[in-house]
Amino acid sequence: MADTRSIVTAASIALALVCAGWAVYESKHKPAPGGFAGIPGGAQQGRPAAGGEGRPGGRPPGAGGAGGGDSIPVLTATAQNRQINVGIEAIGTANANESVSVTSKSTNLVTAIRFSDGEFVKAGQVLVELDRAQTEADLAAANAAFAESQSQFNRSRELFNTQALSKSQYEQLEATMKSNQARVDAAKARLADTYIRAPFTGRVGLRRVSLGTLINPGTVITTLDDTSAIKVDFAVPELNVGELRPGQAIIARSSAYPGRSFAGKVTSVDSRVDPGSRAVTVRALVPNRDGALKPGMFLTVDLSKEQRMALMVPEQSLVPEQARQFIYVVQGPKVAKREVKLGRREPGFVEITEGLHAGDHVVIEGTLKLREGSLVRELGGMSGTATAGAPPPS
Repeated sequence: MADTRSIVTAASIALALVCAGWAVYESKHKPAPGGFAGIPGGAQQGRPAAGGEGRPGGRPPGAGGAGGGDSIPVLTATAQNRQINVGIEAIGTANANESVSVTSKSTNLVTAIRFSDGEFVKAGQVLVELDRAQTEADLAAANAAFAESQSQFNRSRELFNTQALSKSQYEQLEATMKSNQARVDAAKARLADTYIRAPFTGRVGLRRVSLGTLINPGTVITTLDDTSAIKVDFAVPELNVGELRPGQAIIARSSAYPGRSFAGKVTSVDSRVDPGSRAVTVRALVPNRDGALKPGMFLTVDLSKEQRMALMVPEQSLVPEQARQFIYVVQGPKVAKREVKLGRREPGFVEITEGLHAGDHVVIEGTLKLREGSLVRELGGMSGTATAGAPPPS
């Protein structure tokens, strides 16, 4: 019995020693956090720890952050100071320099028409001939009466000088001769009126009579317009009356000719302000050598008041966001997004009053792909604000 107890006690002691030894072993060989078992510091033999230097494919600090990745190709233009015209905009109506309705002075028959619709005619050119049979007969009778009275007067002069004829008789014969001369002149004038002529050089309108038509005084035969120059009448607010003067330059534009402008000058300013519109009518003369402008056209008129320098960029560089306007400016390899304030607009261009400086490179193509700080690559810069196909600045 005693031997059995001794064996159990020895076995328990041996087991306790084994457990204690295992605990000591575990404490000495437990792997560090993040490492591999049995390798101090968590590094496998021959391989660096995860994230350490020398790791194949490892990125340097900051890679892949803002500005990382491929650059975006963009087209740019340079913001430049340019001279612009500051003026008043108005809507005007084109009128012929001279315009008339061609009519007859008497009641008569049309015997010949000497013009075609829309023909260009010169001053004095015959447009219409009227029947002149009666007028020629009247002229012949007047000439005969004048010749007779002139002969009697010449004979009476000799009798008057010899006192064979009284002074009163002599004066009566002289008056008769002068009266017949007036009849001749009147008949000649009526005969001349049977030839209806162009009063000035211009272009006729549509013909409104035919051969054989009996026309009366005031009957319109056609119209005649001198459109070598166009008078443009437009209204300017009363507030600007003090700035108006003859000789001011204007630029007129018509929707019929997109992209084309017509230069002219102010010739007169009305002496009265319209009490209803509180505006004054201004008249300008615009040369129209090619006849492009027609009477009655509506024209947009820019009246120049002054010239000044302005910082201009292409309109396509603007990036609108709600009620605000932004422009991307190239700064080294990146772009900066700047809010800008706009001034006057001209065809294809806009004035920047705040947010840019002369010489800044602004992005005009590729803005949809950009964000603040994006890497960019300029495909080509343009000296000045003019882009290919854009009109030159005024």
